Amino acid sequence: MAYDVQKMDVWVAEIDDRPGALDEKLAALAAANIDLAFLLARRQPQTPGKGIVFLSGIKGAKAQKAAAAAGLSKASDIFAVRIEGRNKPGACQQITQRVAENGLNLRGVSATVIGNKFAAVFAFDSEEDAKKAIRLIKAIK
Repeated sequence: MAYDVQKMDVWVAEIDDRPGALDEKLAALAAANIDLAFLLARRQPQTPGKGIVFLSGIKGAKAQKAAAAAGLSKASDIFAVRIEGRNKPGACQQITQRVAENGLNLRGVSATVIGNKFAAVFAFDSEEDAKKAIRLIKAIK
């Protein structure tokens, strides 16, 4: 099975753990006409009262300026890979197996299914690992 695999830049910001905090970040990006490709937000249990948001899809100087003005910064320690493919039982396991067999450690994974397709984001600790993962996943038949 062939997968569509591409590198993703990840932007991050700490947010207050309160109603509307995430909306404030998203409203600033929407006002700049930024079309997000990925969003993950969660509380930070180790820092009571705070949350964190991870975003992708911030492209171009204008979008980057708007993201920075909204308090976001490009992550320097998260290297993400977006994977899309036809959904079937074991599809993500096939990918995690290939990654594991080649000694790559996952920093995090997020995946969802829409209709008959899945989209997953695999995060790595280094750009080299992400590039290697892209080659390995593209080679899956």
